[in-house]
This record gives sequence, C-alpha cells and structure tokens, in this order.
Amino acid sequence: MAAVVLQLPNPPPGNETLLEHYNYVGKLEGRLKDAAEGSPLTTALFLVICSLIVLENLMVLIAIWKNNRFHNRMYFFIGNLALCDLLAGIVYKVNILMSGKRTLSLSPTVWFLREGSMFVALGASTCSLLAIAIERYLTMIKMRPYDANKKYRVFLLIGMCWLIAFSLGALPILGWNCLHKLSECSTILPLYSKHYIAFCISIFIAILLTIVILYARIYCLVKSSSCRVANPNNSERSMALLRTVVIVVSVFIVCWSPLFILFLVDVACRVKECPMLFKEQWFVVLAVLNSAMNPVIYTLASKEMRRAFFQLVCNCLVKGRGTRSSPVQPALDPSRSKSSGSNNSSPGPKSKEDLPQVTTLPSIIDKNKPLQNGVLSQ
Repeated sequence: MAAVVLQLPNPPPGNETLLEHYNYVGKLEGRLKDAAEGSPLTTALFLVICSLIVLENLMVLIAIWKNNRFHNRMYFFIGNLALCDLLAGIVYKVNILMSGKRTLSLSPTVWFLREGSMFVALGASTCSLLAIAIERYLTMIKMRPYDANKKYRVFLLIGMCWLIAFSLGALPILGWNCLHKLSECSTILPLYSKHYIAFCISIFIAILLTIVILYARIYCLVKSSSCRVANPNNSERSMALLRTVVIVVSVFIVCWSPLFILFLVDVACRVKECPMLFKEQWFVVLAVLNSAMNPVIYTLASKEMRRAFFQLVCNCLVKGRGTRSSPVQPALDPSRSKSSGSNNSSPGPKSKEDLPQVTTLPSIIDKNKPLQNGVLSQ
C-alpha cells in the first residue's frame, strides 16, 4: 500500500527531507512552535536538570580520580557509568537547544548525529551495567581475589561497552533509516526505521534480563558463602556493595522501562493512530533523570564516597574564598587524620574505618589469603 503524504501549500522554511518526514508522522505542527519541549518554563527546567546531571557526575569522576582509595576495578566501572551519565546530560541539553523550530533547519546528517548521540549514551549505560554484572559474576565463580596486575579485563569490558554503544548509534547514519521509505518511519523519531528501533529495544531488554539473571545468581552465591565467612564485617561490606549495584540497576529499569514500552508502542502503531506518541518528551525526561539519581545513590550508599564528596566540596569552598591549604600538610582523609593524630610517634594499626572498602566479593571467603601491611590485598 503506497504511503499518502500531505502536500503543504505553503511549506515553512527548512530542510525538505525533514519537512516531509515530520509532516508524514504528524509532528510538523509541533515543531513549528517556539519552545522545544512546551512552554519556555518547562524548557528552562529541563536545561537546569541537564546542568545538574553534568555537575553531579563530574564530581563523581573528580572524586574517583583524586582519591587513591578509589583506584580499583569496581570504581573504574562506577567512573565509566558516571561518564555515560555525564554524556547523557550533555547530549540531551544539546538535543533541547536544537529542537523546536531549529529541528526543521537541520540537515539529515546533523539530525542523525543529534539523535544517535542519545542512543550512544543509552547503549553505553546499559552495557556498563552489564559489564559490572559480568565482572562481579566472574570474580565470584573464580573464588579468588582480584589481581591488581591484571586490569586488562576491566578495560576490555569498558572498551567493549563503548564499541557496542557507538556501533548501535551509528547504524542509522550508515544507512539503516527510513529515508524515502515513509511507511517504515517511526513517529517518535521520524527519520528512524521502526525495524532499527525494534532491534535496539530488543538488545536493551536482553541485556537487562541478563543483568537480572546474573545478579540473582550472585546473590545466591553470596548468601551461600556468608555462612562460612569468619569475619562478619567483611560480609556486611560485600552485601552493602552488592545492594548498591542492585539499586543502581533497579533504578535504571524503573526510569527507562516506560520509554522502552513507548518505543514498542511506536513500532506496533500505525502513523497518527496513537496520541501518546506525541508526548514522548516526558518519557525521555524520566529516562534522563536516571543519570541524576546514580550519584545520589553512590553518596547515600557508600560512606567512603560521602567522605570524598565532602572533602571535594570543602576544597572547592576554600578555593572559592581565596584561601590556600598549607603546603606542608597534605590533604588527609578524615578517617586517617584521626588515627594519625592519636599516635604521632609510631604508626599504629589502621582502624576498620581506614580499611579500603572490599570490592571483591570472593576475597571475604578466602580464608588462606594473607594480609599485606594490615590490609586485605585486592
């Protein structure tokens, strides 16, 4: 059946291809409005949220980079996830600034870059969560602590995340689109093919199901191993770390599931038959809010991350007032300053709070693992 395209008697200025596609799916009138996401107040609110996302995740990256205690595999993954969230905040802000009337003046190539960057951020975030789950599971089944000299697996997984993300985001601009095939076009993304959207959503759902299965298996292994753990404090730390990651995954699913469902509705609906497809910006905002919630989860769940954030904020406030810290005294962690102040003559054993957080789950069940300098080797 041939597609019927309405011919505009006085077409507005803009790219002819975009005008044709937006007119076909019924979104041309909405794009002629001044505000990109509705009223100017709503647009300003979305821009503030994006700026907050960028600031929060930038603080996470700086805290991990400046604190040597966070230079281990688990925080490498958390830093990579923060980088994905930072990218999501930036690209969504650019998306808002280039929406509305400006959309129609874009070339198809720029339009594909604008929308593809969002798919790259989503793909990188989803694959990062999968990489964390794979690393946790491999560590558990090997039943041995992590060797610091073998970090290649961490960077291999992170590299694969970005390779998959960029590959998914580049498929439309490489040819998998609906240019000159209007009957196959999506309503939410008028230049994207419905088959491509169905393919991406299927991959994301499969990844999320794999993550759930892996964490269910990890939880069973941790529960079965906790009965044989000699030190209950280490068991509590490992379970706290596992709960933190599970909360991050759960929040991701809650925030992104409505948008995934909306895309599935878009694939199933014919053109102009589903009014909810014209309110997609609210589903996108809920998904982008996930990038703002992850730093909050890290701060609330990790005492060490709270300390790092507090120290970072204090340093920023001190520098803002024009005062400088003493060049003789290095910046110390609050927990370490207490222990050093109590005994200046001889170094005593570190307290439990000074120990780095055990991020390798099987290390808590390896009774024969020796101690190095009073600290569990990681």
